[in-house]
Amino acid sequence: MGAVRMRAGGRRAVPWVVLGLWLAALVVAGPFAGKFGDAQENRPVHYLPDSADSTQVARIQDELPGGQATDLVLVYHRDGGLTAADKRKAGAQVTELGDRYRLTGTPKAVPSRDGTTLMYPVSSSEPGSDSEARADFVDHVRAVVDGGAGLSAEVGGPGAVNADMNKVFGTVDGTLLYATLGVVTTLLILIYRSPFLWLVPLASAGVAAGMAMAAVYGLHEGFGVTITGQSGGVMTVLVLGAGTDYALLIVSRYREELRRHERPYDAMRAALRGCGPAVLASSGTVAAGLLCLLAADLNSSSGMGPIGMVGVLAALVAMITLLPALLVLLGRRVFWPMIPAFGSTPKERRSLFAAMGNSVARRPAAVLALGAVLLGALALGALNLPGTLKQEDSFSDRPESITAARTLARAYPERSSQPITVMAPTGKAETVLAEARATDGVAQAAAGRSGAGWTEISVVSTAAPESPGETKTIKALRAGLDDTYGAHVGGPGAQQLDLAAGQSRDRTVVVPLVLAAVFVILVGLLRSLVAPLMLLVAVVAVWGAALGIGGLVFGPVLGFEGTDSGLGLLSFVFLVALGVDYGIFLMHRMREESLAGAAPQTAALTALRTTGGVIASAGVVLAATFAVLTTLPLVGLVELGFVIAVGVLLDTFLVRTYLVTTASVLLGRRVWWPGRQSREPEPLPTPRQPEPV
Repeated sequence: MGAVRMRAGGRRAVPWVVLGLWLAALVVAGPFAGKFGDAQENRPVHYLPDSADSTQVARIQDELPGGQATDLVLVYHRDGGLTAADKRKAGAQVTELGDRYRLTGTPKAVPSRDGTTLMYPVSSSEPGSDSEARADFVDHVRAVVDGGAGLSAEVGGPGAVNADMNKVFGTVDGTLLYATLGVVTTLLILIYRSPFLWLVPLASAGVAAGMAMAAVYGLHEGFGVTITGQSGGVMTVLVLGAGTDYALLIVSRYREELRRHERPYDAMRAALRGCGPAVLASSGTVAAGLLCLLAADLNSSSGMGPIGMVGVLAALVAMITLLPALLVLLGRRVFWPMIPAFGSTPKERRSLFAAMGNSVARRPAAVLALGAVLLGALALGALNLPGTLKQEDSFSDRPESITAARTLARAYPERSSQPITVMAPTGKAETVLAEARATDGVAQAAAGRSGAGWTEISVVSTAAPESPGETKTIKALRAGLDDTYGAHVGGPGAQQLDLAAGQSRDRTVVVPLVLAAVFVILVGLLRSLVAPLMLLVAVVAVWGAALGIGGLVFGPVLGFEGTDSGLGLLSFVFLVALGVDYGIFLMHRMREESLAGAAPQTAALTALRTTGGVIASAGVVLAATFAVLTTLPLVGLVELGFVIAVGVLLDTFLVRTYLVTTASVLLGRRVWWPGRQSREPEPLPTPRQPEPV
């Protein structure tokens, strides 16, 4: 009896110990989590490949006196034509800027041919390479540049675009965190229909998010992992979304076990034994898929890998330790008003997923064929995706830098308002300058700052920024200068070119790695080769269909004028890794039923009926959290959030429900080939009849 009491006391102590360890971890990690936002970098160089020519230019500029210059364009415009007073006002404001700040050279006015616009290219190295100092400098310039009475005065150029981008990213973390928490809270209340239960998984997910921020900050400080506004925002969504998914599965199984076990501690142990392998494999596939991004050449993508992996692992650890501890300590009453009593039987309800399973059982081949045709038709919409997203089209709400660029494009169709930067070895600067001026597509070129063995040359193209003409000029400059003189060609247009090239390379490298990593994990969990292949084919089909829906929406409905070059790769990684999650939950339960002796069709339909509700809830939560990205004013994040949300919903309500279940029914035991479950069970021996006496 004493031993029994000791064991019972030990069981009661375990949740308190777990809770105490988490509180201690929060005390230690809290200050580091608060520094997560400050560690983010959103300059183009932090997204580009390390080896890119434009990255080398940015790094060399950082070494020049004063660091990388902030290049701006002051744009004065009057529809009816600029007056003499307008020109004097513009000149006085430029002079004031020269008196206040250390400008590179004397800014010269460039009037448009129609007389409506005056452009002043302005450059200064005074703010250096610090993002906050550069943003403050742009704000100060905007405070000086002022129009009025029909005269518009705007500040554009690469420096202004970067400053506006940083302002947006500066608000992303808070906006995403509060919006995602609001969405998750609402959905959990609707799912659980309890005034208390929703708080437990939500609090656990919030703790996981804080721990993930602290851990990622440690990676940044200790190993130089690049944190961008994009990767930081996606990590927040991923932790809350994936963490809530794991919580839904664990709580659902715990509720079942509370009817079979008298003590909450024993019920939780049984629940974790039952769904733990699926949760571990699920998080493992996501973490492995994200870790494959380390092979990416782009700094933003390679940084996304460990950042996302840390987020998923933080969610996993919180949901298999902190969440169970809280639930056990709170006992059955946390489920009020629908408390699962020991020995009770859940009320039978008409199940939507049972009805879906019945339709699958009646005509499996027809269901599979129709579903495949539908996904294929949707995937064709990807052919309608708009072209590569230009920097000026990257904001859904156009800031001043973008409206200034639009004004310049209309007023100066014959030349670019965005310089191409050439960094030449100082000893060869004069020769490089002459070669640049002689290059086709160059309107003008001028030498600027020198230092650290390099000379900065500013080149103006005859073509509009980020147009095919400018791209041709950049390629011609690189062909004539890079190899021959050891010069480097950069600037905003070159950065976009290198970004697209890096994304193309990364797709060919990362996609096969993701598929291989996920396949290996699925084989280990399901003890089969056929089931993992079936799940991978399903999630790749979902990815194609989701991109196709994006093609039907982005341009025609939302008016986006381009597709972010990273959309294909990042949406693939997330949809394959996250989509396989739901397949794991379904197939793991199907395998349990099969091991218990159920026939293949019965096992498949039972798995759908028992997991359908919780997986549907998880899918809705995950889709809703990623849909929060569509509320941000950055087109790239809107597109990414839309495609992932649509893909998760397709997977939840079409592919997993109908197609995976139908394929499993049609394949029968072959779905587990070559494992033991793929073989027909041996018939039981016929009992011998007693011989007559």
